[in-house]
Amino acid sequence: MTPALVYLSVVSIFFLQPLVIFASHENNKDIYIVHLESPDQAQIFSNFEDLHNWHHSFLPSNTDNSSSSHIVYSYRNVLNGFAARLNPEEVATLKDKEGIISVRPRQFFHAQTTHSTNFLGLHQNSGFWEKSNYGKGIIIGILDSGITPDHPSFHDEGVPPPPAKWKGKCEFNFSACNNKLIGARYFHEFGNGMPLDENGHGTHTLARTGNFVNGANFLGMANGTASGTAPLAHVAMYKVCNATLTCSESDMLAAIDVAIEDGVDVISISIGKNSTNFWSDVVALSAFTAMRKGILVSCAAGNAGPLPGSVVNGAPWLLTVGASTTDRKLRATIRLGDGKEIDGESAFQPKDFSEMMLTLIFPGTNISDWTAALCSAESLKNINVKGKIVLCMSGGKITRTDKGHFVKDAGGAGMILMNGESQGFTILADPHVLPAAHVSYADGLKIGSYINSTLNHLATFLFKGTVIGDDHAPAVAGFSSRGPNLASPGILKPDIIGPGVNILAAWPISIENNMDTKSTFNISSGTSMACPHVSGIATLVKSAHPDWSPAAIKSAIMTTTDLVNCGDKPIEDERGVPADYFATGAGHVNPLRATNPGLIYDIQPEDYVPYLCSLNYSNREVSMIVLRKVNCSSKIPEAELNYPSFSIGLGLEAQTYTRTATNVGEAVSSYTVQIVPPQGVDVKVDPPILNFSELDQKKTYQVTFSRSTTSTINATLVQGYLRWTSSKHFVRSPIIVTLQ
Repeated sequence: MTPALVYLSVVSIFFLQPLVIFASHENNKDIYIVHLESPDQAQIFSNFEDLHNWHHSFLPSNTDNSSSSHIVYSYRNVLNGFAARLNPEEVATLKDKEGIISVRPRQFFHAQTTHSTNFLGLHQNSGFWEKSNYGKGIIIGILDSGITPDHPSFHDEGVPPPPAKWKGKCEFNFSACNNKLIGARYFHEFGNGMPLDENGHGTHTLARTGNFVNGANFLGMANGTASGTAPLAHVAMYKVCNATLTCSESDMLAAIDVAIEDGVDVISISIGKNSTNFWSDVVALSAFTAMRKGILVSCAAGNAGPLPGSVVNGAPWLLTVGASTTDRKLRATIRLGDGKEIDGESAFQPKDFSEMMLTLIFPGTNISDWTAALCSAESLKNINVKGKIVLCMSGGKITRTDKGHFVKDAGGAGMILMNGESQGFTILADPHVLPAAHVSYADGLKIGSYINSTLNHLATFLFKGTVIGDDHAPAVAGFSSRGPNLASPGILKPDIIGPGVNILAAWPISIENNMDTKSTFNISSGTSMACPHVSGIATLVKSAHPDWSPAAIKSAIMTTTDLVNCGDKPIEDERGVPADYFATGAGHVNPLRATNPGLIYDIQPEDYVPYLCSLNYSNREVSMIVLRKVNCSSKIPEAELNYPSFSIGLGLEAQTYTRTATNVGEAVSSYTVQIVPPQGVDVKVDPPILNFSELDQKKTYQVTFSRSTTSTINATLVQGYLRWTSSKHFVRSPIIVTLQ
């Protein structure tokens, strides 16, 4: 058996031939996901062969002479149904068959450090890390583009053997796995047939839960000890994305299906796609089964910010993570001809740069001519940039580093890259190919004004390397996707934010950039980087509390967050103004408090059924999620779900919701409520004091929201929070209200 097919030997021998024929792409056929009605109790299958045969019985009888080859995946856990390669005629036949809910073509999803752990307060051999045992014994499964197994971030010094429950495989054709990287599986129908990383994204994200590596740096900068947030946890890679970060729905379903059986404790998914419902969202579908089996699923919120309503992975059983900055900067300062200095960032900082003043030009006719300022190869053709520094605008479907290539190819000596207005103060440190600095939109305008103010405009760069300290950190990254949660407006998303800007982590190849220095680490940004940070923190909480449910772990992380930055001011967004909860969720993750929250809000899998019914899903659609037959006779408002946050639309009528808190702090304790009401909203909590006499005791309270009769506020979106405080803990729930 070839290494690429090891996965199939675990699931079913029937899949060997279908994988072999994937490369041929049968004419006029595509992969479809077939949802079936939940089987009757009498049809519960004792072995996989029976399940596969049942799935195969739905295929049209007129399929060609190797009909079993049409089955791609028979799903055991995450879906009542299968994936099959079908032509349009076969699809039409299937849609009319009894017992089939839907037949739809699979869609494609796209994937969305030496200091970040210190910034989170995680320090080696002390404090929270030591108390949580660095995640030992917990297994994290990551869906991504594969893994570079021999990278030092995945060495297994200090990591014990995997627990006996582990059933996973290592599908390399060479010795690759160890006690740290305990599994690697390959699902993608195109590519090299192994879980090797062809892009870098998977290696980088997995390293956010990687082991300690001394002397990690990127081209000599950001030097230090690299590690993930759960350095001694076990990790497993499930490759579902190819070199272009295209990820197939059918593969993702299969990967989570197998990860559940492999025995993972946490699943981290830095992949997403916009969806207006949960029953057709493969991440939400498969994660529900994982949650039901006690596995926490953490997901990236998406990189479409700051657009409102752009958040993805919005199901309440997911931990949805947005991105924030840290206080580490790779400082590249611009000195203008008038002596003013403007700070930017760059990951390429040549040591031999002379700092001699050079002519600074803008490649357009005036500072508002942004088309020319995009610095495409075409726009630079008829402009003399030789030996000059060029001011470019980010965007225009040209990568930031490609703009540098175009400037360099045209003879430019340097580049200043300014943000567009939407990205504001979010500055990224890229490995440019020439001296460069990335600056904010506001600073770019200042540079443009300087160019307009004089005929002899000059500039140079002062490369200052790694600088620690920024009172504005953490701030919400401009690209981090925002609420409201279009699939369920009554559930606040994202849930939380974590480090996702200029994150240094493992890279599959050695990078060099006009210098003698090489690096097997790289700096990258995105909610893809933020998600595994928080997945690792969830792993630490799981390690400290192995009996907690996914909802309990989520609650602990969400109710113990930070709402202020290093300057003790409210966390800001990319505009430099206080961020709203549609950007931050419950706030910035604080791992030091998450393991000991005092109170938790727990949710049982069955609690989601009346919630889902309230979204006006049909019985069939709810059944597709919960994998059993459902009669939506009982419904609850979205905000009635025992969630650690509130997101409500409020008209003239008062609204009352119930929450149940479970005591996980001190056995005998008393909590008093403190309310910071949204402007124009009255918030009443009854009772105002919760007295506990034992651990795991539950107390229920009601929260009533009503419009203030004295307020003259004109805003439509207002926010506040309620907080339960004891002598040792605070437990905070954000409140965001849309006034109607």
